[in-house]
Parts: sequence; C-alpha cells; structure tokens
Amino acid sequence: MTGSRNEVLDETDFDTILSQDIDFSGRLNFEKPFLLRGKVTGEIIATGTLVIDEDAVVDADITAPHVVIRGTVKGNVNASEKVFISLTGKLQGNITTAEVNMETGCLFNGRCSMPLPVQEAVPKI
Repeated sequence: MTGSRNEVLDETDFDTILSQDIDFSGRLNFEKPFLLRGKVTGEIIATGTLVIDEDAVVDADITAPHVVIRGTVKGNVNASEKVFISLTGKLQGNITTAEVNMETGCLFNGRCSMPLPVQEAVPKI
C-alpha cells in the first residue's frame, strides 16, 4: 500500500476511515493504515500509512512512515519512508522523507529535503 498509480486501494485495506462528514480538530495519533476523507486541523502523528483521499482537507503537520496525498494538505510532511502526491494532490508545505514520488499535474509548493541515511562506520584497512 505505497500509493503507486497501479495500486487499487480498497476500504478493506484500512483499519480506520475518517469519513467525509467528519471535521476533526486536535492531535490525531494512529498505528495502523488510516484513510482520511474528512477535514483535519491540528497535528497528525502515525506509525502506520496515512492516505489523504481526494476530497479530504488537512491543515496540519504530518509525521508518518508513508503518506499518500490525493487531497489538499497545508502543513509540513515528515515521512520516514515515502511521500506520494497523486495527480489530484495538493501540498503547501515542506517535505522531509527518504523517497518522494509526484505525479505530473499535482501541486506542490514548498521545499523537499531527502536526508542521506546514516551509514555505519566502516573500519579502515
């Protein structure tokens, strides 16, 4: 469930779904795959995959391993593994991640930082 174009995500792939009629404000924490279809304001902290669906609106900083943006996000995204922004995705904020994929036509206004992984010290011979 990395959000690539060829993957079809089904509601059964998610443990929790925040539906379109929900307007949440505050700090959202979760561990398992989460599908966001409503509106969130505040902060999102996760150890599971976050998918922001096409009609979703997020005004929050996000920390998660995998983030898939198909809707609108205003805030910084810190993903330890990957950020994917689809054709319908809009991100106004900075990205810090190991890997980023953006489909042609998405909107991104911010900076992208891809820190190098920390490598173990190799003894000199």
